Amino acid sequence: MAERGRPRTFDRQEALRRAMEVFWARGYEGASLGELAEAMGINRPSLYAAFGCKEALFREAVALYDATEGAPIQRALDEAPTARAAVEAMLRHNARAYARDDQPRGCMVVLASLLGTPENEAVRQFLRENRALGEEVLRHRIERGIAEGDVPAGADARMLAAFYTTVTQGLSVQARDGTSVAAMEAIVDAAMAAWDRLVESKAE
Repeated sequence: MAERGRPRTFDRQEALRRAMEVFWARGYEGASLGELAEAMGINRPSLYAAFGCKEALFREAVALYDATEGAPIQRALDEAPTARAAVEAMLRHNARAYARDDQPRGCMVVLASLLGTPENEAVRQFLRENRALGEEVLRHRIERGIAEGDVPAGADARMLAAFYTTVTQGLSVQARDGTSVAAMEAIVDAAMAAWDRLVESKAE
């Protein structure tokens, strides 16, 4: 017997994908439960039954975003032959992906909840931790470059990861503001032009 209030053809993963797109476009606080339920093709009781509450739904949506939109980035970090090539591949992928016409612009994790009401502080902390994890992954890739010899031994991996994370977060804002791919590629060019000088900076 189908669960009461839930359509017989309910596809939880597809509903989650649609919710992800609403959060991505509207942000956490900007996405109303009514808008989410409509996009997901279910009613509110079904939403609660399947996902719990809005915050739980959002956390699942972020996990889906990381698993799908983040996959090419992880491949670039894993497979690029050098740390420099990995950083450049990450930035250039984001410059293109953030400006696609078939999805909301920018990065969901960067834009979904930078500011908001005090009662949603747990959501903002969740996203801060997610962004910090991304920076840590980038730092580990640069440290791998140091170990493999393609980055100077004295390079400050933490500073490099923080800098290039800031660049990619800035690209997200630029994309949401409507900046063209060509303009963002030029930003990437400038950021990568700084690589040689930055890797020569000594860790304190």
